[in-house]
Amino acid sequence: MRALLRDALQRAGGDGFVELRWHAKTFRSVSVQKGRLERSSVSRRAGVGVRVLLDGTWGFASTGDASLAAVATALDRARAAARASAALRRERVAPLPAAVLAVGEFHTPGVDDVLARTLDERVSLALQAEARVRAASARIRSASASYNEILEEKAIITSDGADAEFRLVRPELYVGAVGEKDGQLTQVSEAVGVTGGWDCLFRSPADVLADKAARLAVDLLDAPAPEGGRATVIMAPSIVGLLVHEAIGHTVEADFVTSGSVARGKIGHQVASELVTLCDSGASEYQTGAGGTIPVDDEGVLAQRTVVIRDGKLVGYLHNRETAARFGVAPTGNARAWEYADQPLIRMRNTYIEPGDSTLDEMIAATKDGYLLDGPRNGQADATGEFMFGVTSARRIRDGRLAELVKGVSITGIAFDVLKSVDMVSQEFRWDLGSGHCGKGQPAKVDAGGPYIRCQAMLGGEQG
Repeated sequence: MRALLRDALQRAGGDGFVELRWHAKTFRSVSVQKGRLERSSVSRRAGVGVRVLLDGTWGFASTGDASLAAVATALDRARAAARASAALRRERVAPLPAAVLAVGEFHTPGVDDVLARTLDERVSLALQAEARVRAASARIRSASASYNEILEEKAIITSDGADAEFRLVRPELYVGAVGEKDGQLTQVSEAVGVTGGWDCLFRSPADVLADKAARLAVDLLDAPAPEGGRATVIMAPSIVGLLVHEAIGHTVEADFVTSGSVARGKIGHQVASELVTLCDSGASEYQTGAGGTIPVDDEGVLAQRTVVIRDGKLVGYLHNRETAARFGVAPTGNARAWEYADQPLIRMRNTYIEPGDSTLDEMIAATKDGYLLDGPRNGQADATGEFMFGVTSARRIRDGRLAELVKGVSITGIAFDVLKSVDMVSQEFRWDLGSGHCGKGQPAKVDAGGPYIRCQAMLGGEQG
């Protein structure tokens, strides 16, 4: 496809910047319940997205026909769209800045491994996980499991030098358990999603996911509610990941910054504890297989590691080429489109806090009264950095020891204030947000995580 796109670009001639992106996605999914296969599906979408920057205005068109003639027609439509809107545009897009553009092949490991797996293997994986949950306890009312997989293939050519292609695959496994006691229900889900091969998926083995979901669904039936109020909490990597993605990451996406997010005008300001360094990377740092891994973004820019907060100070935002020009900085490789017919938006990739010097055992031992929080249940955050997250697993800490499990826990706060209160950061690191999707006008596969961190937050629950 790179050769065809090169040919189309060479023949196009004309004015303006041109970006051609061939993008094919194959989706596979199986789901099981009650020991039966409920659904099995395969779908594929492929085509070419065309963007031009002409007269300070973007024009976009797409085609599902990856032929030379169809791409040429789409290019003509994109140029016409740019010219038509240019007359109505008050503020022009600045010329795009120089960037570290990708040239060559950037295939990620694991594609051939996953594609070699049979449908029977995918179905068997889900069936075994679901059966294990159902067999775990008489208190398990129902169970479910699903296997999902996305294969992506891309070729990106730009008129200023990007000429790249890559393939990657993202398998994921979801396990759900519903517990029941005297009409009371608890619902727990465990999931893992990665970028990589079949074995990479099993960094959290299916049996472990199933056992964890079933055990927690049963244990929560007898768990008391927590005391509400401000508390010392140790956030597990799953909660850290949700915090840095939802409540921090979106506020530092440059399009949100220009719209007035809480991070606007804060470069150089102390926004977190000196123990906190927060990054977003196209690579899988510290642990392999992060679910948001991309080698090249959808503008052809190498997807390098970007430091957002260094030693507690806000030092950068996440950019595409347009916002990088506006801010006078280099692009960070964060332009991403869900499918060929979508225009690239500024999106996170793998967002995380860097590990520290403590161990989890040391953090628990140093906590006289608090909670260990793991497993995000749901949540929301806004451009002010204010958040509210539900927590599936919350263990009381008393006198430096883990105590009882409590249920119905939620945590709230202002993200930057919570990060300012961090006083311990663990050596342990884990990616824990690779399943599911991030939404921002269009879906995106991302990941987030980090170490355990000890901080202060407001807990929802019964007032003591």
